[in-house]
Amino acid sequence: MNFSFDGIDHIQLAAPEGCEDEARNFFATLLGWTEIPKPENLRKRGGVWFQCGIHQVHIGVQKDFVPATKAHPAFQVSQLDELQTYLAKHNIQTIPDDARDDEGVKRFYLNDPFGNRIEFLEWL
Repeated sequence: MNFSFDGIDHIQLAAPEGCEDEARNFFATLLGWTEIPKPENLRKRGGVWFQCGIHQVHIGVQKDFVPATKAHPAFQVSQLDELQTYLAKHNIQTIPDDARDDEGVKRFYLNDPFGNRIEFLEWL
């Protein structure tokens, strides 16, 4: 083969029409991710894009939206306990999961404002 995979450029989470303000409030204001401009020719589709570390997270509008309650992105975090405490102070419910503790992975899940499952983890 003459091709190779270099990694992930972005992930996309679906959301209902009119989601942009709520997405900005959650991903930018609460989590502190930087909003990045969508290309002009894609703006008419709605949605909003964010920078998370070296990756982009695109919130895309999906007609007949249904949240992803099992499939999910996982974001690697430094100081996971601090994030969980911060989220609790902002009334964001997290779901602990110790299934990978024996591998040295600490993690929890939450649902974004649209019901999509998101994982946050830290390698210990």
